[in-house]
Amino acid sequence: MRRHDISSGLLYHWKDQYAKGRFDNPPTQEAALEERVRQLEQLVGKLTLENEFLKKAVQRGLLSPPKRSGASWLSIAPSSKAPKGGAN
Repeated sequence: MRRHDISSGLLYHWKDQYAKGRFDNPPTQEAALEERVRQLEQLVGKLTLENEFLKKAVQRGLLSPPKRSGASWLSIAPSSKAPKGGAN
């Protein structure tokens, strides 16, 4: 490494990039699985936020809970209370 003036940190970075398939080598199955896990984690995060948002809307009376007759969408319920200011 010293003979080519390459730091150990740079060599480690290159090895990591190579293992993830970011050079011209074909991507490994491990790199493809890691990418899929990353995508699924993002989806879980997005759906969790959406779920929490909808639960709060139902608690505040902005949405009515879905009927169990197979309908998968929520309808907007009329609110008898005036909306409170601020974001909670």
